Amino acid sequence: MAETVKQTEAMPAEYPTVTAYAHRAAELLPDDVEIDGSIVWQRIEAYVAHRWTEREVVWIVEGEGEWTPPLTPATVTASQVWENGAWSTVTLTAGPYGYTLPGDGPYRITATVGGGDLPEAVEEAFWRLHEYSVGIAGSFRNEASYRTMSDTEVAPNWTARAIQLSGAADLLRPYRRA
Repeated sequence: MAETVKQTEAMPAEYPTVTAYAHRAAELLPDDVEIDGSIVWQRIEAYVAHRWTEREVVWIVEGEGEWTPPLTPATVTASQVWENGAWSTVTLTAGPYGYTLPGDGPYRITATVGGGDLPEAVEEAFWRLHEYSVGIAGSFRNEASYRTMSDTEVAPNWTARAIQLSGAADLLRPYRRA
């Protein structure tokens, strides 16, 4: 069975624009607390397998058999197999679950990942996670210890479980990693 042993994902040129966020943030956020939207997107993308903005991803895959790209939507742009001490171009065969890899490899598969319209549920998940993160930072902004600690040191349980505690995880369930 083919197995992904390494994934190298490039940062996107930009993250999706969340219209509800731009409108609501201006009204509700305290002036002295800022959470960069790209940080929120990185947390969401670490939790889900779907990408809404394009970027390049390279996977190293070993083993013979069926292989499915672990991120979606994915368009394979190049595929290579390690033979005789060098990478050689190989054409991947479509299979019932993605691609069929004919030998043990290893394979280097390059793809463009991301695209599609941003669903309303994902916009709402973004907003919930952002608002929750602002709440964590805001609740500690007046404490002396906060000025010398990073966000993850302030409330490790609150920040580590922010996706779940904010309610974003329930909205992101259809896009969750397999």
